[in-house]
Amino acid sequence: MRAKITYLVTAAVLVFYFVLVGSRGLLLIEAGTLLTVTFGVAVLVLPVIGLWFLWKNTQFVRRANQLAAELDAEGGLPVDELKRTPSGRVDRESADEVFALRRAETEDAPGDWRSWFRLAVAYHDASSRPAAEKEPVDATARSTRR
Repeated sequence: MRAKITYLVTAAVLVFYFVLVGSRGLLLIEAGTLLTVTFGVAVLVLPVIGLWFLWKNTQFVRRANQLAAELDAEGGLPVDELKRTPSGRVDRESADEVFALRRAETEDAPGDWRSWFRLAVAYHDASSRPAAEKEPVDATARSTRR
């Protein structure tokens, strides 16, 4: 829940910023000189790109959450099996072991989106370390969802 609130607050701040920048771009265009109109149009492009990026990111998060919910309903979400240090940090060797296991599962079933989802979680847990990326799985063999 905390992640959702953080995301919503960040998105609201970004939208406010885009509106503020867009209004400045409109003010520049209203000045009517060649230079201010050029700058105004350039300034208006930035909020458009930002809003597009925010929208695409939001769509990605929603789809990823839907897949996680579907995988959870099937009982296929990866269990946190990582060893931790006394301070609570993930043990790197443990993360690498789990990553190797998930990578092997994905190589065995490259068309199964579930194995790719679990591999992505393992990438995150391993902090995308170069050691975890030494032998990447052939991404061309996977299907889009099923």
